[in-house]
Amino acid sequence: MEDNKIQKLVEVLNKKNFKATYFEDAQAAKCAVFNEIAPGAAVGIGGSMTVFDMGLHKDLQEKGHEVFWHWLVDPAQRSEVRAKAANADVYLSSSNAITMNGELVNIDGIGNRVSAMFFGPKKVIIICGVNKIADDYDTAIQRIKTYACPPNAKRLNLNTPCAKTDKCTDCSSSDRMCNVTVKMERPPSGKEVHVFLVGESLGF
Repeated sequence: MEDNKIQKLVEVLNKKNFKATYFEDAQAAKCAVFNEIAPGAAVGIGGSMTVFDMGLHKDLQEKGHEVFWHWLVDPAQRSEVRAKAANADVYLSSSNAITMNGELVNIDGIGNRVSAMFFGPKKVIIICGVNKIADDYDTAIQRIKTYACPPNAKRLNLNTPCAKTDKCTDCSSSDRMCNVTVKMERPPSGKEVHVFLVGESLGF
């Protein structure tokens, strides 16, 4: 992606009161994440292949942080851990898409990830590869339903049409994961939202 396009997006996000920064690679972004999390702070994590692939949960645990992530526990404990993540000091996740208008667009199955982004932890850190950048809201939704939902459905072994065909059919499956769609136009009142754009392709 063109450097001037990324810089323009960073400027738009900052004008909208997000704390946006661009990093050349994931390692640089990881170091910045650690700098933003105070010693001893509890960290909640939303479902994110970006965070998982970067190994942030392991590094945070090694640094002595209590990490609440439902991916790391047995299914019977996941509801409890999701609630603890939503009340952590810092919330860490990615965004399914970011538009050139400075909008964070996400689709969730349960809603725990998106709700914690805008209500709960006072500090939120969103890490996004340049593959998540979309021109506008419509292309963001198209991107999510084409490149994010089908591989996620396969990863979770969901019985949805997109898991079998790689195409969204706006299904009514009981396993449907496109249940909650959220567009964050600006940080909610009283919340500090960092957006770390990374010059790599990360996550779905």
